Amino acid sequence: MRLLLALTLLALSGLTQAAIQTQEIPYESADGTKMIGYYAFDDAIKGPRPGIVVVHEFWGLNDYAKRRARDLAGLGYSALAIDMYGGGKNTEHPKDAMAFMQEVSKNSAVASARFQAGLDLLRKQPQTDPNKLAAIGYCFGGGVVLNAARQGLPLAGVVSFHGALTTNTPATPGSVKAKILVEHGARDSMVTAQNVTAFKAEMDKAGADYKFVSLADAKHGFTNPDADRLSHGDHGGPDIGYNKAADESSWKDMQAFFKKIFG
Repeated sequence: MRLLLALTLLALSGLTQAAIQTQEIPYESADGTKMIGYYAFDDAIKGPRPGIVVVHEFWGLNDYAKRRARDLAGLGYSALAIDMYGGGKNTEHPKDAMAFMQEVSKNSAVASARFQAGLDLLRKQPQTDPNKLAAIGYCFGGGVVLNAARQGLPLAGVVSFHGALTTNTPATPGSVKAKILVEHGARDSMVTAQNVTAFKAEMDKAGADYKFVSLADAKHGFTNPDADRLSHGDHGGPDIGYNKAADESSWKDMQAFFKKIFG
């Protein structure tokens, strides 16, 4: 009897896992860049559900960003990991990653257009409720979603994980429509205390609805289990590191945040 029960539970577990559907979807930005999105949803859920854009770290659209899309699908969302660099390219070499990031970041209009293209693609998916949209981003992607909020895009909320806080186009009073959650590592050497102070002052001046969480002992990249490995090597990796407690705490904060804004 116990064996039968165990086999039944195992079978049910397998069915649940198989319910997460994924696919790569080609799309194009207004600047003509051909991109590849990674879409995930739970087909056991019927009807449209809130849609969430996932914006990758400066490494590019890698397995980590795709995993987060699957994680969100498992929570009941329609999730799309978008491609900010084009062609789905990614790297583990920091110099290459920096070059990819700078190429996009040097022109804010290009970066905005590429995010918008991803958001439009997510909105078109039959599993997505087009009236309930949000975005999360990591590192470089955190800065991207914060800029989307600054621009007043039709997002219910954005979440930045160890993201860039500075911008060339600061928010203005009333421009920020989305609610904002920032999950920041207290030991992040890439985001200075001055950056944090300036960001909070910017948000306060703009009248934004935001929450800033500082996570003790967490460095840049604290959510990514590969961060420790990527911080070493003959290429001289960046000052990043995984922090399990901060990763789990920030993910719980995100879940509570989305539950609040989506109901």
